[in-house]
Amino acid sequence: MDKFKQILNNCKCGIYLTINQHRDYYQSATERLDGFDCTECPPRLDPKVRQKMIETDTIVELQFYPDTPIGSYCIYHYDLDEALNEALEIINSENNNR
Repeated sequence: MDKFKQILNNCKCGIYLTINQHRDYYQSATERLDGFDCTECPPRLDPKVRQKMIETDTIVELQFYPDTPIGSYCIYHYDLDEALNEALEIINSENNNR
């Protein structure tokens, strides 16, 4: 929970965490990952992460807006802690570049 609190404290705008939303639509992880359309931020996934998402049928989606309501990042992973780590790396990188 500490990682999520750090993200919360460093974002000036919204944070959205969705886990396994594809299951609400009776989709597999593969169907969800293959079904991204151009209106969504298409994930750039490491092939190993994508494969593990499919194997575990688990999709963690974390979208956050660190500075403005129009500048967001999207992270997709099968592991919540790893998704939070990636978000913190982005936030820390942005903070160091200011």
